[in-house]
Amino acid sequence: MRNKIIFILAIIGLLIGVVSAYIFSIEKKPQPPAFNPASNPYAKGIYANGIIESYQANGANINVYPEVPGTIKQILVSEGAIIKKGAPLILIDDSVQRATVEQQKSQVDLAGANLKSSQDQLDKLRTSSELEPRSVSKNDLDNAANAVNVAKANIEVARKQYELGQTLLSKYTIKAPIDGSILSINTAVGSYISAQGTYDSYSQGFTPILVMGSSQTYIGVRCYIDEILISRLPQASQMHAQMLIRGTNISIPLEYVRVQPYVSPKIELSSQRTERVDVRVLPVVFKFKKPKDINIYPGQLVDVYIGEIEKETKSTDTQQ
Repeated sequence: MRNKIIFILAIIGLLIGVVSAYIFSIEKKPQPPAFNPASNPYAKGIYANGIIESYQANGANINVYPEVPGTIKQILVSEGAIIKKGAPLILIDDSVQRATVEQQKSQVDLAGANLKSSQDQLDKLRTSSELEPRSVSKNDLDNAANAVNVAKANIEVARKQYELGQTLLSKYTIKAPIDGSILSINTAVGSYISAQGTYDSYSQGFTPILVMGSSQTYIGVRCYIDEILISRLPQASQMHAQMLIRGTNISIPLEYVRVQPYVSPKIELSSQRTERVDVRVLPVVFKFKKPKDINIYPGQLVDVYIGEIEKETKSTDTQQ
């Protein structure tokens, strides 16, 4: 009986082994990729990392910094809003400066009153001198005239200080420097800001309080060409490029704008200012019209291939 049980268990184990071997030997078909990897659309195209930015004639996005320090009292716009040049964006607490301006206004009024008093005194002395020359000495007339001149100078100084105070008071309202859109707001009501911007709790560094982009129909793409590929970069008149959005199969043709003729370390994409980088890159700027049915935002990384369509077409025709 015991040998029979052992024999049955051995057969069961053998069957389990055969079935397991068959199951594990079945090849599973891999799932299709969610999107095709970026492929070079040109015969001799070169690859570059790109970053989306607002289209500007110079520079990239517009960083807004305050001209005066203070505490944020009110934020008048929201991220993504389209605003006009001169529109108020942020209000800084101006209670101290407003009180200073009111004091300067009072000083203007006081200086005006002193001027009127000095002028009245001079007019009285002159009238008395005209009626009876010996009633007023020349010294008194000179002193009264000098007092009027001093009062005029004082009121001019007070007015200048008042105008300067009003100009400084207007700086407590941060206004839009251009027509554009609000890309990001990096501060909050109650936060302290200075000419360095606002302190970022995450990066532990200072950032602009606002970042704005142009409201034009075009969007910019800044590409970084590796220094070993610069020699293969086509001429500007023959340069064509395509942008591939990561995570999709979408390809968008780009228009050449300009080359920034300065090769710099490749730290722009990582934002690590202290990072030691051996790779140096040449920035090339392109632009494209924003598609209505695709979500694209400044700061987004893209893959860009740059080629020379005209020459490649000619070479193909020659071979045929």
